Amino acid sequence: MTPTEITKKLNNLKRIARFMDTGWGIPFTRFRFGADAVIGLVPGIGDLLSALVSVYILLEAKKLGTPNSILGKMAINIAIDTGIGAVPIFGDIFDAIFKSNIMNVDLLIDFLDKKYATMR
Repeated sequence: MTPTEITKKLNNLKRIARFMDTGWGIPFTRFRFGADAVIGLVPGIGDLLSALVSVYILLEAKKLGTPNSILGKMAINIAIDTGIGAVPIFGDIFDAIFKSNIMNVDLLIDFLDKKYATMR
């Protein structure tokens, strides 16, 4: 994969993570929430759909050569978000606060930064 393709893929993953975790803000506050919190309001299937988007980010990270140690951290973030997010009411609030997709994309960016820094 060329550096241009990697950058394009990474920008797409960042866009998805922002939409899922911080897509909207509450006016006159610094609080932001995303589609993950909104979709999670749908009982049962909402948290599953959010988890599928998170797993997509994980699979793309794997394609980019992310080591299993980092993929494991990403999977834990997804499990926490999905598990606690499934709890009625509290889980919906948690979904608005816990930004697992952004954390996972940040883990991927850190890995790629280190990988390509050592290649220079």
